[in-house]
Amino acid sequence: MKKNIIIGQSGGPTAVINGSLYGVVAEGVKQTESVGQVLGMINGIEGFLQGRYMDIGALDATNELELVRTTPGAYLGSCRYKLPEDLADPVYPELFRKFEEKGIGYFFYIGGNDSMDTVSKLSRYAAGIGSDIRFIGVPKTIDNDLVETDHTPGYGSAAKYVATTVREIATDATVYDNKQSVTIVEIMGRHAGWLTAASMLARKFEGDNPVLIYLPEVAFDQDAFVEKVKEALKTTPNLVVCISEGINDGKGTFICEYASDVGTDTFGHKMLTGSGKYLENLVKDRIGVKVRSVELNVCQRCSCAHLSRVDLDEAVNAGIYAVQVALGGETGKMITFIRNKSVPYELSYGTADVNIICNKEKPVPDEWIISEGSDISGKFIDYARPLTQGYVELPTKNGIPLFAYRK
Repeated sequence: MKKNIIIGQSGGPTAVINGSLYGVVAEGVKQTESVGQVLGMINGIEGFLQGRYMDIGALDATNELELVRTTPGAYLGSCRYKLPEDLADPVYPELFRKFEEKGIGYFFYIGGNDSMDTVSKLSRYAAGIGSDIRFIGVPKTIDNDLVETDHTPGYGSAAKYVATTVREIATDATVYDNKQSVTIVEIMGRHAGWLTAASMLARKFEGDNPVLIYLPEVAFDQDAFVEKVKEALKTTPNLVVCISEGINDGKGTFICEYASDVGTDTFGHKMLTGSGKYLENLVKDRIGVKVRSVELNVCQRCSCAHLSRVDLDEAVNAGIYAVQVALGGETGKMITFIRNKSVPYELSYGTADVNIICNKEKPVPDEWIISEGSDISGKFIDYARPLTQGYVELPTKNGIPLFAYRK
């Protein structure tokens, strides 16, 4: 008997989150012997609870599904809805009643750490009531902090964007070479500095900008930072410094909290902003040179102008593989990337128990963080560079990129 697929997207979008969506839908509609409809949750599990969904498989009959592949943002819309910890909560039987109404046999959720938490809870509840619905998580995050996988879809394109933008900022900083200046670039990353580390790819030679790179994995010492900046200005008068938004004092306080209180989101995560501005004022007060801060903000996750071909292809393949393993009987799993070798780059796909993935974070290895926490080892280049490679040509009309828009 055929069962229907339902798929949703959750958390902050990446440049290739719709690539994974494309992969699931394209593979789902091919599996005509096992799959009936391919449905999409509008605004994730939260929207589905409100009865909002669409027949996304119908897009295969038009050119729209192909456009979805390279459309920025989350085509189905996203959410940050946290399912209750107590599996006895009435929301669970309500969800499964809706799954039964729609004939759902396969559930796919594209997202990061918190989304894998959703997959974990739903698969555990299903096991408890004897449901045969299969639940699979498809990884997505520019933070690259999911455990049990070499990297995550979205990271390669975001890393490429960061490296390209920091290179442009560094070039701009050299326009006026007769006076000392400091440019501080704040990059996303609450507890893991993978994306900030990618700024290292902007360097053209040893000692090139960004000279200083600070990740949240190492306690940030403000006095030591000031001294490092003073020393670097002696040889690099137009200094560029890259920092993660989540740099902290090692005692539980984010650097941005020294300037103001921060709020929290629905998952209890602090909403960080202002670390760059805080350090801008610190440099201004303590050193007295021209200084500015730049927050890359949402562009680093949503820009499709710097799509990595490798990243997009892997995102699509993750979606395809997710359907294949679900049809093969797996459930309560997340799709994983297994790096076979870096030169030449070779990848294979696998699965891991979502229960050992959710609510955990993978930091940048300690041995890759050098110079007392102010730089990154060259080993990182061997890891990250293959993920940023390749150009993606966007479909256009009259020179304007074409994107898919949900009706």
